[in-house]
Amino acid sequence: MAITLNNGFQMPIIGLGVWRMEKKAIKDLIIESIKIGFRHFDCACIISFRNSLAFTNFDIVFTKCLMFCAADYKNEAEVGEALCEAIKTGLVKREELPLDEDGVLDVETNISLETTWHAMEDLVSMGLVRSIGISNYDIFLTRDCLAYSKIKPAVNQIETHPYFQRESLVKFCQKHGICVTAHTPLGGADANTKRFGTVSCLDDPILKGIAEKYKKTVAQIVLRWGIQRNTVVIPKTSKSERLKENFKVLEFELAKEDMDVIQGIDKSYRSNIQPAKFWGIDLYA
Repeated sequence: MAITLNNGFQMPIIGLGVWRMEKKAIKDLIIESIKIGFRHFDCACIISFRNSLAFTNFDIVFTKCLMFCAADYKNEAEVGEALCEAIKTGLVKREELPLDEDGVLDVETNISLETTWHAMEDLVSMGLVRSIGISNYDIFLTRDCLAYSKIKPAVNQIETHPYFQRESLVKFCQKHGICVTAHTPLGGADANTKRFGTVSCLDDPILKGIAEKYKKTVAQIVLRWGIQRNTVVIPKTSKSERLKENFKVLEFELAKEDMDVIQGIDKSYRSNIQPAKFWGIDLYA
């Protein structure tokens, strides 16, 4: 199951996120995920809340940042090693999982987002990348990008989940042909609770009730809700059983009344509060 981007390329609607994943476990996990059927890996897309631009290269199944490599992930080498092994052993073809060299660049304060975007457009024109996108852009930044772009962003990757639905932003992007990818589709779960002290939507009694109705886990209900909003979901997990569980969200569908119920629990609640504090930068100051 895939979403067709505004340039005609397709991207699977469910993928695997690897941010904060343990280096020792990541190689085996990616191999296992490929065996299960995953063909979309979000392995280097930098978080850029207010004034940073993220560049995204989608080759059907592989999400990667070329211009601003995600140094915060700290596991790019392990991801590359696992993908290399998968290709060498014939588990997956290189054209399914293209590998590009990672580059780490300082973000220049004297270069505008518009200038950066036009440089990214040049890469598309040169055939170096297929698709370019934005990350954590609100409606106003997205609108500006649409105004100055020759090539529209294919994707806007944002935090969105039942407690932070951002319906206006999602609808705005979709209206203008921009695919929305949820980088925190489960609200961060236990990881963000421990990291930021935030509340997880997975403990919500309404979601638990819907999960019981469908005999699914709450996480499966939340991911399926995201998919039925026509957004791409990239949950992160380090457990093999959860990989299989996440992939099974393609096997059922939520009724409209349950989609409406979930829409009613929105709290405008960001769970990924301040990831940049680990970079020594206060984005909200």
